[in-house]
Amino acid sequence: MNIGLMGGTFDPIHNGHLVVAEEVRSRLDLAVLLFVPAGQPWLKMDNPVSLAEDRVHMVRLAIADKPCLKLSTMEVERPGATYTVDTIAELQAQLGAENDLYFILGWDSLAELPQWKEPSRLITMCRLAVVPRPGYPRPDLKALEARIPGSSQRVILMDKPEIDISASEIRDRIAQRLSISHLVPGPVESYIRRHRLYMT
Repeated sequence: MNIGLMGGTFDPIHNGHLVVAEEVRSRLDLAVLLFVPAGQPWLKMDNPVSLAEDRVHMVRLAIADKPCLKLSTMEVERPGATYTVDTIAELQAQLGAENDLYFILGWDSLAELPQWKEPSRLITMCRLAVVPRPGYPRPDLKALEARIPGSSQRVILMDKPEIDISASEIRDRIAQRLSISHLVPGPVESYIRRHRLYMT
């Protein structure tokens, strides 16, 4: 069985995340795709993120009517910094070797892969489904291969969807009291308004 994994802070989850999830799930014939909100991402240690409880609730609301999209809270339940390789190893142990894991990330994140914890081990446990990010160049797989041997064989480079929505833009719009109804699912917008998130 093919299983997808999409990590991130999801602060907040938005329509772009959902479009990417559905496109990758369809293109790679994934039986299920897991959204895994990060606990404390090590690359964002200096950037405060919203409470895990709020981010988890928003993901749950966003995917409630999408049976092939599931929520995993394994990272927010794990103490300390969050590393993708640990999450993939834990999932592999739970699901068994007969399942193929696909970790979804953006073109921008793939460029940072050599900085991640144990990237060579990571690529042995899963394939990387890499989606475009507006404003970022197409990844140089030869350069990545030179730094992480074997990586180019484990990367599935996708040319769509190109989604120009960012969580930081949404947070800024909320702070400015602007509409976000076209950027996030309705239940997520209601949750944000009800709990007065991002209203500085």
